[in-house]
Amino acid sequence: MIAVLKNGTSEKQIDSLCTWLKTQGLDVHISKGSEHTVIGLIGDTSKIDAELIESLDIVETVKRISEPFKSANRKFHPDDSIINVGNTSVGGDIFAIMAGPCSVESEEQVMEIAKAVKASGATMLRGGAFKPRTSPYDFQGLKACGIEFLLEAKKETGLPIVTEIMNANHLSLFEEVDVIQVGARNMQNFELLKELGRTKKTILLKRGLANTIKEFLMSAEYIMAGGNENIILCERGIRTFETYTRNTLDLSAIPTLRELTHLPIIVDPSHATGVARLVKPMALAAAAAGADGLMIEVHNDPTHALCDGAQSLTPDAFADVTAAVRKVLDAVKGVY
Repeated sequence: MIAVLKNGTSEKQIDSLCTWLKTQGLDVHISKGSEHTVIGLIGDTSKIDAELIESLDIVETVKRISEPFKSANRKFHPDDSIINVGNTSVGGDIFAIMAGPCSVESEEQVMEIAKAVKASGATMLRGGAFKPRTSPYDFQGLKACGIEFLLEAKKETGLPIVTEIMNANHLSLFEEVDVIQVGARNMQNFELLKELGRTKKTILLKRGLANTIKEFLMSAEYIMAGGNENIILCERGIRTFETYTRNTLDLSAIPTLRELTHLPIIVDPSHATGVARLVKPMALAAAAAGADGLMIEVHNDPTHALCDGAQSLTPDAFADVTAAVRKVLDAVKGVY
């Protein structure tokens, strides 16, 4: 349930209403937009008299929300959320570009790539320290050392870093990480999501390879229910019957999510296709569809990459993509 307050409602009146609602056993989420203040009621609202609330002088209207996700719901938070990350942000007027290697292989490798992607317009450095692999015999990442190498690259370039967590027990290693990524395989690792909800870290949540949009948003809700609203959603392709590409990029998820949630949405065309030459057209399509950013894998020597070389761009190819993306963004400016 949400209560939309009238313009001119004072802070004292809002506090008084929220205090009363909490005595009814409800959690309260306040969203102050450019035109209205919205109070979201979270909990068992079945016994709440909506007509009584609507009769209050400060209340414009009351609506019941049927969707199970509440905090992530645009009805609770009409304005787009802008997530601040270090010296940049995701959402709003800034188009985020996260770029870097699938896996951190050495300090020299990640430093070279970090400098190259920054020069081409990347706003964040992504790199895998802990790597979930289908085969237990594949390279599993440098783990703590990988994070240290990313932090050194951050010091050198100023780029905030994005890296994936595999286990809540590793949280202490992520204290200086700017954005903690939850990979597709862990999207429904609810115990991990609960732990991340207790932190104030920005969380980049990837859609599971076979999950619906509703399930995706419910995973975001798990994090937000713990008090952490710093969430970036990432569409990275879903599994279909098609085998030519690694996954099938669901571009329709971008406008759909934009209708349903206030959280920013980025796209990972590298994992979505698994083919380097398809990354550029899918990146352009994502920008045209209204995404808030991209996550692109870049490697200085893709042929010899220890992980996902087939989908990784060279620094020169990445520069070509970012230049083309800027043209698309200019062309669609003001459309969304």
